[in-house]
Amino acid sequence: METTLGTIIKEKPGVLYSVAPEASVQEAVNVMVEGGVGCVMVMKQGRLEGLFTERDLMHRVVGREIDPSQITTSEVMTREIATVSPKLTVGEAMALCTEKRLRHLPVYEGETLIGMVSSGDLTKYAVSEQQHTIEDLIKYISG
Repeated sequence: METTLGTIIKEKPGVLYSVAPEASVQEAVNVMVEGGVGCVMVMKQGRLEGLFTERDLMHRVVGREIDPSQITTSEVMTREIATVSPKLTVGEAMALCTEKRLRHLPVYEGETLIGMVSSGDLTKYAVSEQQHTIEDLIKYISG
């Protein structure tokens, strides 16, 4: 699993979904639904403040019977996030996600946010790499 996160970022659509910290949870959910994503970045003046995820919605809003239009994303977002370099490999990123129970990794090149990868993205690339290895082995064995 030698593919780097930089490679994945280059192949993904360039859209980064984000909301301001003062956006309501309902607004964040609308962005997530429109984008077909399970997470939005909570950004303030170009700086990543946290992530708002489907898990945050379920545990911190719906589970507590809070009206999503009456609470801001900053009140319920995940603040402790891991950011990674585009040089990290898929295997290294998968290990990090497993160890820290993460589903989304913002990718930074220096101080610049260049994208985000999800555990689904990582799984897709890992499976693809393994499929290529299997095909190569079959060709080698078959002669």
